[in-house]
Amino acid sequence: MLKARFFTAGAVPYKVSAEVRLIGADLLVVITGGDKPHIGSVAVAMPRPSLQNRRVISATSSVYNIPGHKDQVIAQQVSEVLSSKLNCTVAVMAGFHSDGISEKGIKKVIENAEILAQKIHAALKKVKRT
Repeated sequence: MLKARFFTAGAVPYKVSAEVRLIGADLLVVITGGDKPHIGSVAVAMPRPSLQNRRVISATSSVYNIPGHKDQVIAQQVSEVLSSKLNCTVAVMAGFHSDGISEKGIKKVIENAEILAQKIHAALKKVKRT
């Protein structure tokens, strides 16, 4: 296992942070943010050939969501993006909470999670995984 790498995207109050660890050829990502970081959802994605074009790698995921939490969008989105782009199994734990966040704020957090996934991919695409 390599040392953890850390990434951030966005500005407070919509900032998201990730701790990323390579575990053999697999990837573990912990995404938190807001004023009450927590474990809200866990998604595990595995790469597979796309159903539309078998030469393209896509991903399938399974999600466990803690009742009452809505972090599955971030966990599933980031796990599937990284799994398909890095062609490895990816587990993402996500927990973002901000009291009274608006619908616009939620969209901003999701956009920042997308940026976070891009940053992680860019940093890890050349890292040799065993």
